[in-house]
Amino acid sequence: MRRGYVASLLLAGAGLSAGACAEAAETPSTRLVSCGEESCLLVSGQRADAGAEVRLNGHQVSVEGGRKWKVTLPMDTVRAWSVPMSRAIEVTVIGGGAGGDVAMRADLPIGLLGHVTDLAALEIRSR
Repeated sequence: MRRGYVASLLLAGAGLSAGACAEAAETPSTRLVSCGEESCLLVSGQRADAGAEVRLNGHQVSVEGGRKWKVTLPMDTVRAWSVPMSRAIEVTVIGGGAGGDVAMRADLPIGLLGHVTDLAALEIRSR
């Protein structure tokens, strides 16, 4: 009886670990890329169905790829679709999961939509 209980716990733990790894692998990512004279945001991710619609901050986008997809957006578009000072964008795969839509957050590069502070001088003192 005890061996069956321990085996059940081990199997349940393995299932949770596998589920966590699968979920982590599907988390979308972002990075800045050059697109001509401008900078653009490259967003990439995974979806269960290659035909599922992808939306960024509620806006439908045309992506490249199948289950592994990517889309490049000009920074003007990212700014227009995002809340000022935002640190992430919402990525939604419509019909992407067994239960329907899948919504995830993709962290933006640090300071992307923030304000840049120009320093006239920086003084460093030792004690």
